[in-house]
Amino acid sequence: MADAATGIYAEMMQSQRSLLRQWEQCGQPKIVLSCKNQQEMNKLKEAAESIGLPTFVVADAGRTQVLAGSKTVLAIGPGRKSSVDSVTGKLRLL
Repeated sequence: MADAATGIYAEMMQSQRSLLRQWEQCGQPKIVLSCKNQQEMNKLKEAAESIGLPTFVVADAGRTQVLAGSKTVLAIGPGRKSSVDSVTGKLRLL
């Protein structure tokens, strides 16, 4: 999960510094949720992007039991709580 947070942070340093600074000033909240499968993760990514939320997908390096290239984690946001909740609000805490 840390890979997703650092990945989206690095991308936002290049493209959305203002939003990144707002997130930093609010204490950098992070919430870890789970979804059912890759298909659901893809739908969440599409839903987030459709309303303008930044996303970042982690493709596993394959150094553990997960196959290399497997998409394992999706970062959504930062963004307004209401926007993030509209995409992730029905997911369960991990």
